[in-house]
Amino acid sequence: MTPVDVEAVVDLSLLAWEPVFVSFENVLGFAIFGLLYRPEWRMAQAVSVRRNCLAEDAESFVRATPEGVVAGFVVLQQDKEQSLGVIEMIAVHPEHQRRGHGRALLEFAVQRLRDQGLKLINVGTGGDPGHAPARALYEAVGFTGLPLVNFYMTAD
Repeated sequence: MTPVDVEAVVDLSLLAWEPVFVSFENVLGFAIFGLLYRPEWRMAQAVSVRRNCLAEDAESFVRATPEGVVAGFVVLQQDKEQSLGVIEMIAVHPEHQRRGHGRALLEFAVQRLRDQGLKLINVGTGGDPGHAPARALYEAVGFTGLPLVNFYMTAD
């Protein structure tokens, strides 16, 4: 990924993750979702994507179509002490989903982290319906899920 790619990556990530935030709101309800992700989840998510893609301790890669359009991206981090590789972010533009780009990015990421000599690779995702495609992909590539649950309630 080059600095020129970052805004295309931010744009595609917001489109790719919009169904996730809709799912979050459906699961959490308006009040809790509002406390966690308002006033504007898109702004916060864009900042997070930029920060992660440009972090000095991260490696960021894009996957482009034959025409040179950025179809997806992945951000990797490493903890050499723990021999742990982390797939910090991964997303594919909705127009390019279901065409093998996500799997190619994930398999590339796994191989890249293995090539660094890391013994364990982690990728996190949500347990909500909006993350079902991500969970299916991770399982298809060989990851084992460990369900974790976060509980929320308003203080009102």
